[in-house]
Amino acid sequence: MKIGIASDHAGYDLKEFIKETYKNLYSFEDFGTFSNESVDYPDFAHPLAASVENNMNTKGILICGSGNGVAMSANKHPNVRAALCWSEEIAQLARLHNDAN
Repeated sequence: MKIGIASDHAGYDLKEFIKETYKNLYSFEDFGTFSNESVDYPDFAHPLAASVENNMNTKGILICGSGNGVAMSANKHPNVRAALCWSEEIAQLARLHNDAN
């Protein structure tokens, strides 16, 4: 499974941790950011969402300080269902009941 992943500066460390932890299970396409320096989250959320919209990536992971901004940006794309997930249970329910991708 190919997964797109992106973050703003607040989520950079977690993004890198996820990529390293799951590198033997999944193939990641990293849309940035590539440091902890301040950035505008839509610059990374939109390209990732477009990759899911166009079936270039099966799923996507967006990480930011609150999660709200990247989810709102991603949800502007047809066929993208970004959900704000703060726990494993919420993530599972979002996939199961809302087809979040």
